[in-house]
Amino acid sequence: MPAKKKAVAENAPPKKAATKSTTPSASTAKRSPAAPSKKTSAAPEKTATASKKAAASKKTAASNKKTAATKTTAASKKTTTAASKKTAASKKAAARPESRTALVRRARRINRELAETYPYAHPELDFESPFQLLVATVMSAQTTDLRVNQTTPGLFARYPTPEDLAAANPEEVEELIRPTGFFRAKTRSIMGLAKALTEDFGGEVPGRLEDLVKLPGVGRKTAFVVLGNAFGRPGITVDTHFGRLVRRWKWTDETDPDKVEKAVGELFPKSEWTQLSHNVIFHGRRICHARRPACGACPIAPLCPAYGEGETDPEKAKKLLKYEKGGFPGQRLNPPRGYLDAGGIAAPPLGGATSG
Repeated sequence: MPAKKKAVAENAPPKKAATKSTTPSASTAKRSPAAPSKKTSAAPEKTATASKKAAASKKTAASNKKTAATKTTAASKKTTTAASKKTAASKKAAARPESRTALVRRARRINRELAETYPYAHPELDFESPFQLLVATVMSAQTTDLRVNQTTPGLFARYPTPEDLAAANPEEVEELIRPTGFFRAKTRSIMGLAKALTEDFGGEVPGRLEDLVKLPGVGRKTAFVVLGNAFGRPGITVDTHFGRLVRRWKWTDETDPDKVEKAVGELFPKSEWTQLSHNVIFHGRRICHARRPACGACPIAPLCPAYGEGETDPEKAKKLLKYEKGGFPGQRLNPPRGYLDAGGIAAPPLGGATSG
């Protein structure tokens, strides 16, 4: 080849085929690992978005929970505050001394409520004469009226008058009244008062307090029972039930029966004393018991300063009721007609089945 043509050939640009062979194709570039696909790059973005949503949801839930807890705490504080205010008000009211006028009004209202609850309240000793009531009341010490009522029929059938009892054989009397307990001391008392009635009062029971308290075994309580129920003369009978209840009701703080009688007597008209005694004693035997008062079944609960000392649940309190209030027999074998008409049940004789 001539030299001129050889130089031209050497200086010529490279051919297209060589260029094609060294440049990767579009399809090869798409398949190359160095260039990730759109689908692969979208997955982390989607995962990141989901994570953000989950985090936001948790944050919202935590916020809601915190808000709910705050509301609950606020409501609890509000309730506690209200309860505290109520308790404080109650304590303040309890601490504030009751005026004499307020005490009288409350005491009389309690008696009115009791009269409605026990319209048949009566002496719970069976008797047909002042003499029988006097003897039965002396015998009722340290025992129940029911036990006395079950015992006196045999005693009075054997010794119907003071003269008969005064001349009795003490051992026979003891045997007759043995079920009432302390029968020897009681025999001395009833035979002694029978003798005094025979010798000093012509065999009749006197109708004056000063005469009655001179008889063996007769104190003010017994005397007022006889005066109020056999002679219709007002008197307050302070037995264990009466004393317990009037102290619970804050009518008096006295424990001596004579002082209790005086304090309570000043709160009521004299004409109400005898029936007041029946109302209070009935309530003490049926609802306001010594150990477990049935507070939840008590008609005077709103007026009672001692409310809560006993069972306050109404259903549980009902199970504590005694005598006719609990559906059980009363204490008298021969109760008044009004008691029976009101649903009361006569007590069984000695040896009969009893309940309650």
